[in-house]
Amino acid sequence: MDLQPPPLFARGPAPLVRLMFFILFASFLMVLDARFRYAEALRQSVAIVVYPLQRAVLVPFQAMSAINDYFTSKTALERENAELRSKQLQIAKDQLALEALAAENVQLRKLLEARARVSRSAIFAEILYAGRDSFSRKVILDKGSSQGIDAGRAVVDNIGVIGQVTRVYPMMAEVTLITDKDHPLPVQVVRNGLRAVVYGAGDGASLDLRFMAGNADIQSGDVLVTSGIDGTYPAGLPVARVAKVERDAAYALPRSFASPSRVLIATRRYWCSLRKVRRDRPRQRKPQQSLAVPSNPNAFEGGIPDA
Repeated sequence: MDLQPPPLFARGPAPLVRLMFFILFASFLMVLDARFRYAEALRQSVAIVVYPLQRAVLVPFQAMSAINDYFTSKTALERENAELRSKQLQIAKDQLALEALAAENVQLRKLLEARARVSRSAIFAEILYAGRDSFSRKVILDKGSSQGIDAGRAVVDNIGVIGQVTRVYPMMAEVTLITDKDHPLPVQVVRNGLRAVVYGAGDGASLDLRFMAGNADIQSGDVLVTSGIDGTYPAGLPVARVAKVERDAAYALPRSFASPSRVLIATRRYWCSLRKVRRDRPRQRKPQQSLAVPSNPNAFEGGIPDA
């Protein structure tokens, strides 16, 4: 007969076994989410729930910014007003030439039966805050899928290219800046039309032109614009200016670094998200009818016959 008292607490698996089980289970869920995105709906729901808290946290910073703007000194405002007047005169002079060039461009497009390749419609958004990951360059906008923004849109401002929308929530959108080390951007050198691809250098302040040929005609000061071959960014938008070109015999390819047209920090409030570029297929021209030249050169003695 067993006279041992019953145990007060029932013991389950060992703590180490439990730890290993939950680690394997968590890894399995992460792989499923990365492959099949089964938790996307849950992520969207959590974003909606947390959105009021995010706005509430930003209220003190927005209030401080409003107070700082309110107490801006009169001297700074007068200096800014003088600069704006000077720029306005310059823009007025350039606008006169631009209108003439635009009218000429319309006539040429009609002659070539071409259509505009870039849609001008845009959605204006405001930056809420910058991303918290120090290894990536991202910002959060206050417009989301409910305002018509979807993933893949190009984001620009009045200076040039900013980045691309990479993730969309119902009321927010995540933008990857062009200085992110994993963000490729097809560009073209304005001086000679040379095409290249730039990546973020990883420091958040410069760009790296990779895979350039050893005899590539590129030099410091060259202006880089979007080439438009990727179908995401409209062609001709300013991107950066080449700051340094290193040609070292120790490397097979030259190393070129460029500075973005815009200082990509969260200081400007309003940015513009362009719609995806739509490219229309060029119309096929009708084959031109050629005149049949007779073998007898004296056939046209009386004059050239009417077509």
